Amino acid sequence: MIRRLPPESAFKTALRDAMSDGELKEASQTADPSTGQWSKTEMLLAELIDAVRYLRYTTLRLQAGKKAGKAPDPVPRPGVKPKVAKKRQLSAAQRELLFRRIQGAYIEGEVLGEEAQPAVVRRQVPNTPDS
Repeated sequence: MIRRLPPESAFKTALRDAMSDGELKEASQTADPSTGQWSKTEMLLAELIDAVRYLRYTTLRLQAGKKAGKAPDPVPRPGVKPKVAKKRQLSAAQRELLFRRIQGAYIEGEVLGEEAQPAVVRRQVPNTPDS
């Protein structure tokens, strides 16, 4: 029950005040802030920081285009793991087909798990008067 008290509660403040300098130093070195509980104020502050960062990024993107870089990552919050992009894994058969295709081999049938379709080439032909 005590663990669920907000960090700014009177009880947790009294506990911190009662700790010696050595205990505070040891606690600060071994503590993992990503596992701690955040108060509503800290959560709102993180939301505000995220909003300001995204507005800044949007403004830069409008003015500089793609030179603005990628969108900012949100402030890490306790209990929320960062998003990691999953890389597509090819099977051994798909890797073999891809390798043969890169080497210039013509492959009929299925290519990388999808049925092969003929490529459609569309290009504009300039209008020229008939001579």
